[in-house]
Amino acid sequence: MPTADEFGCTVAELRALMELRGAEALEKVQSSYGGVEGLCSKLKTDPVNGLPNDHDTLHKRQEAFGKNEIPPAPSKSFFRLAWEAIQDITLIILLVAAVVSLGLSFYRPEHNAGNDSSEQEAGWIEGVAILVAVIVVVMVTALNDWTKEKQFRGLQSKIETEHKFSVIRGGEAIDIIVNELVVGDVARVKYGDLLPADGILIQSNDLKIDESSLTGESDLIRKAVDHDPVLLSGTHAMEGSGRFIVTAVGLNSQTGIIMSLLGAAKEKKDEKAENGTLNSSQLTSVGNGLPNGDSKKVENAMPVDEDAGKVTKSVLQAKLSNLALQIGYIGSIVAGLTVLILIIRHCITHYAINGESFQASDVAYFVNFIIIGVTVLVIAVPEGLPLAITLALTYSVKKMMKDNNLVRHLDACETMGNATSICSDKTGTLTTNRMTCVQQYINKQFYKGEVPKFESIDKRTADLLITGISINSGYNSAVLPPKNPGEQRQQVGNKTECGLLGFVLDTGKNYEDIRRQYPEEKLYKVYTFNSSRKSMMTVIELPGGGFRIYAKGASEIILGRCSYILTRNGALESFGANEFTDLTQTVIEPMASDGLRTIGLAYKDMVPAGQKKEDNEIEYTGEIDWEDEETIRNGMTLIAIMGIQDPVRPEVPAAIEKCQRAGITVRMVTGDNINTARSIATSCGILKPGADFLALEGKDFNARIRDADGKVNQAKLDQIWPKLRVLARAQPSDKYVLVKGIIDSKNTKNREVVAVTGDGTNDAPALKKADVGFAMGIAGTDVAKEASDIILTDDNFTSIVKAVMWGRNVYDSIAKFLQFQLTVNVVAVTIAFIGACAISDSPLKAVQMLWVNLIMDTLASLALATEMPTEELLERKPYGRTKSLISRTMVKNIVGHAIYQLFILFGIMFWGDKIIPNTPSGRNAPLGSPPSKHFTIIFNAFVLMTLVNEINARKIHGERNIFKGIFTNPIFCVIWVTTLISQVLIVQFGGHWFSTSPLDLTQWLICIGCGLGELIWGQVITSIPSTILPKSFRFGKGDVQPTSIMLSGEYDVPSTASVVPAKLDGSVSGEKRPGQVLWLLGLTRLQTQIRVVKAFQSVNDDSHPNSLTTSTADRLRASYRRLKIARELEQQKRTGGLRAGGQVHSEESAKDPAGMKFV
Repeated sequence: MPTADEFGCTVAELRALMELRGAEALEKVQSSYGGVEGLCSKLKTDPVNGLPNDHDTLHKRQEAFGKNEIPPAPSKSFFRLAWEAIQDITLIILLVAAVVSLGLSFYRPEHNAGNDSSEQEAGWIEGVAILVAVIVVVMVTALNDWTKEKQFRGLQSKIETEHKFSVIRGGEAIDIIVNELVVGDVARVKYGDLLPADGILIQSNDLKIDESSLTGESDLIRKAVDHDPVLLSGTHAMEGSGRFIVTAVGLNSQTGIIMSLLGAAKEKKDEKAENGTLNSSQLTSVGNGLPNGDSKKVENAMPVDEDAGKVTKSVLQAKLSNLALQIGYIGSIVAGLTVLILIIRHCITHYAINGESFQASDVAYFVNFIIIGVTVLVIAVPEGLPLAITLALTYSVKKMMKDNNLVRHLDACETMGNATSICSDKTGTLTTNRMTCVQQYINKQFYKGEVPKFESIDKRTADLLITGISINSGYNSAVLPPKNPGEQRQQVGNKTECGLLGFVLDTGKNYEDIRRQYPEEKLYKVYTFNSSRKSMMTVIELPGGGFRIYAKGASEIILGRCSYILTRNGALESFGANEFTDLTQTVIEPMASDGLRTIGLAYKDMVPAGQKKEDNEIEYTGEIDWEDEETIRNGMTLIAIMGIQDPVRPEVPAAIEKCQRAGITVRMVTGDNINTARSIATSCGILKPGADFLALEGKDFNARIRDADGKVNQAKLDQIWPKLRVLARAQPSDKYVLVKGIIDSKNTKNREVVAVTGDGTNDAPALKKADVGFAMGIAGTDVAKEASDIILTDDNFTSIVKAVMWGRNVYDSIAKFLQFQLTVNVVAVTIAFIGACAISDSPLKAVQMLWVNLIMDTLASLALATEMPTEELLERKPYGRTKSLISRTMVKNIVGHAIYQLFILFGIMFWGDKIIPNTPSGRNAPLGSPPSKHFTIIFNAFVLMTLVNEINARKIHGERNIFKGIFTNPIFCVIWVTTLISQVLIVQFGGHWFSTSPLDLTQWLICIGCGLGELIWGQVITSIPSTILPKSFRFGKGDVQPTSIMLSGEYDVPSTASVVPAKLDGSVSGEKRPGQVLWLLGLTRLQTQIRVVKAFQSVNDDSHPNSLTTSTADRLRASYRRLKIARELEQQKRTGGLRAGGQVHSEESAKDPAGMKFV
């Protein structure tokens, strides 16, 4: 087996090297390895051509230095999940009661010796049946959790394989999955990349790294071969580009070391949390990663933006939390009253009226009362609700992958169904992102359609033009020959640059020849493109001394920097304000009106003093200050203006029309010229001729929404955004302000739910702020993907429309289940309660109720949560943020069906023995009596009515045809038929186990008739208009102040909706009633079934994904830092070093991510 010794440096040496920073690291590389070339030599790597791309070489390196992955933590075993499922208060009470009941069944008091022996023998069955029912519930829960965790791991690995990185192997640049990186690889880093391994720079262009995830330092760190060559895994490249040699991967990288420490520290951390050493806000990062804000902040503190320090929920979670509370309170009150009434009635009847004395055998009655009370509580609490959410979401997520939506945060799927507004990028999302240079303005001459040949252009201008395009672009941008004859060329890298490089090829020249003359190492300095510069500049040295600066960028910006222009035959003319205006009107605006992106190309020569030959040359003395960009970029000479076409995707106009029909407003936010944006928006259907819509530039937008002091005024913004459809020349901060303003606005009745698309590094704040952030899978940077909720694997707007459809389907699936579940709850709880009051017994026995609970919760949630979406879902308006989850139509259906079922069941209970043949009364039967046909009919009629009502529940908007599409859901059909067959077997053969007695044909026909009556009754209810109900008859509103404890019984996971203010120490402000908190913590049944949802939202609680480059790595590092910070805070408190109040966060960390504050 190969060892690291073969390579001239060991793993330990390389690890030690990566611990160093700045000048110290530079000195170590020079002294120990003889510079970067020496390090490459020791690692047997060619710094230009990289490693040979053969399997054996790479495998040897993996064996010597390790793989670039962290072994995943083992999954929870099935038995562990079962053990967790049984930690449920209601189940524990049932178990205890069942054991006591079982024990009492074997107790033989002497005075009862004459009782029927068969009754005594059957007495143990109920206790055992309850135990078996509880075991079934636990097993179903554990199995569900186990399969969902398995699915989740599959999804996580899918996200892992999406992350690729560019390396040079065998002299060719290729993209590989990050797990395949090895020590010695020469990797290429560019703007927006998330570094997957540690390394030392070989060459860089204006490279700046955000190391805040490791160091907490918010400033960008400039990296250069002669300054600070160390690159660390898990950090982000925010500007520039470069090449580096990989020196540490996997567990040996800085990320891997920290994650190993975290694994060792986890138990200690949990112990400290229990002892109260760390407060909740310091621990949130363990499960949830960085707080819900821009992670690029000073980390010596806690909150990071104005939303940090607030407990948040997704829209559906907020609504369900309130609903669960309401149902839970009612259920617990009714269950308590049931037990109380049964006990009081028993005591009065036996001890007061009959004058009996208390005997040990009477304990069995009280145990039975408690069992009835607990089963009422079990059936009242909708524990199937989180299961239905989990099933609906996981099912949808799996299907959405086929529709090019890779869901990273599970709740984003459901939130998308509520979206009322989509702020979309233009390039790549609405357009094809296939750039072609179709118009040129060179030497004051307009070229349209046909590209001019190199020979037809003035020689000097042509040289400047072709050389400028070739070297003033990312060297990873390339145009490759088509794979098959007749196809278009392949574009790799930045598509705008590819459009310009395609122009070079069309003129008859090869940009690769020019790049070979000027390899990246020869470029003197590169000012890479970013959103604030809106341009790129490359500096080269001139043969006779001096420098030439090539520039390209947005045409208005480049023109604004020019003092000269090359005219006919390459002659120089001065270029001032009048020429700027003239060129804008005659060249740029016509190009933009054709929907073209206009790019300006310019150059500037700087020569030593005394060597000036041309008017446009700038003389310098001494050293040039290359950091003074303002001076460097002014006084340029315009070479040409290029018009680049990016055609609208043919399917986009229809998709946007679907959105508008579905009540969703689509807005375009782009960095392009206003005329280009307006033209494309009109082609897409975002702007309609004659409609009262606004199209603004970023400058105008800011002028209209800000006060004199520069702060954003929400009232002013509320006057703009409803009509705004196009925001052009927008900075990333403008996008953030717009998104935040729309979300915070109370202008609309149901509040807005906003989705945003983004691909650039600076889009991250807006992507995080939005209710749903879509990142581009092809053109998107790693930073944008990390900040997003859903990745569009095809960068296509039509995929967003599919996400809306799936989201609405999830929402409707939950509503269908609720409508069905609540009808069952109302009926079961009412009949148990009235039965207790009227006949001292529940007509539905404990085991029967557990069976009903199983089919109502687990099986029904599976049946109703797996409906496929249809186009009809896009024909209604979105629900919005505050619309009630249970509408008036649903309340009408729930109450209507409950009345029908209760009428039938009470009729059978009180008069069934008189009306139905061969049915002796089962009322007031003594404890231990054999099962009666009377109560079996009640149980059977209830289940059959419920089964038929399950078909009714498939429609929630008042549709008459309830059977429409029923056969498109085979899962529903299979579960429905299986449940029906099981019910027949239980009734006919259940006996003492299910407290049933076999029914004859007449009794069965009566039960079936009651069930089928539900269909007719359903049509009657549909005929009643929902508007007769008052508006207050709606439940589960979303814009609420929810409790700080989720359905899961854990603290909330930061998400994107309703919020509760938190104090500095992370505790929720406002006293919670202890009863409320205890009650919620008591609902741990919900916790067992929602665990998967929580797992999707905070992956790293129990699992380490393989790659070091997911958000997990960032989050674990963040939690490790916070653990250290917490210890420091404790130390300061002990030494009295902390100021009163404990406020240690800096002003900078509390700033708004976009540097603005709303008023």
